[in-house]
Amino acid sequence: MADVFDDLTAEFRRLDAMLAALAPEQWARPSDAEGWTVSDVVLHLAQTNEVISDPSGGEATAFLSPDAAKTVDGVVADMVAAERGMPPADLLERWRKTAYAAADFLRAQPPGTRLSWVRTPLSPRTLATTRIAEHWAHAQDIAVPLGVPYPDTARIRHIAWLAHRTLPYAFSVEGLPDAPVYCDLTAPDGTHWTFGDPAAPSRITGPAAEFCRVGARRLTPEQTALTAEGPHAADALRVLRNYAA
Repeated sequence: MADVFDDLTAEFRRLDAMLAALAPEQWARPSDAEGWTVSDVVLHLAQTNEVISDPSGGEATAFLSPDAAKTVDGVVADMVAAERGMPPADLLERWRKTAYAAADFLRAQPPGTRLSWVRTPLSPRTLATTRIAEHWAHAQDIAVPLGVPYPDTARIRHIAWLAHRTLPYAFSVEGLPDAPVYCDLTAPDGTHWTFGDPAAPSRITGPAAEFCRVGARRLTPEQTALTAEGPHAADALRVLRNYAA
């Protein structure tokens, strides 16, 4: 795959261009992230980028080590509520600063580094992949309700890889035994991306874009053209996730 740090920066630039083109009143519109406006989504992205560059500042401790009584979703909702109300121009500038700083920070880490992130430490490359996944998903939350084009690119291959790579974690969260699953996914340009062992008894095939949206919980498997064959493929689609919460 292309260098993940280059692709993270490229995804930031594309989101940057979309946000810069929004009218001030569009920032107050509801997003597809339930209960959040467009501004809230961008604030959330800025806050979580800040955690990467400064894991000891602000609400980082609560985010990286959530209390057992509160979910990660609850923590990020509190973080957004605490800072809601920034003017769009200021919020865009804050997101820009945090996004590109986070990308530079991740790229600069030496081999073997492990960085704190929510439930478990991640390598800089894996954390960069999760940031592509989150920014891509939240870009959909903004673009879809506003009717703004945000076509899929080859960068979603990182997201599909992440969803497949974390299937053992997803199975464990749901109390299911780990099982090998092979994925043969059609990329936006019509080529095929494959993940896993072709000899696995369970297989998922179909559009990579829909696979990624299922992992982001923006579509259910039933809303897609994905097919699940074998003893564990349907469960894999049901528990699929592009994130670690």
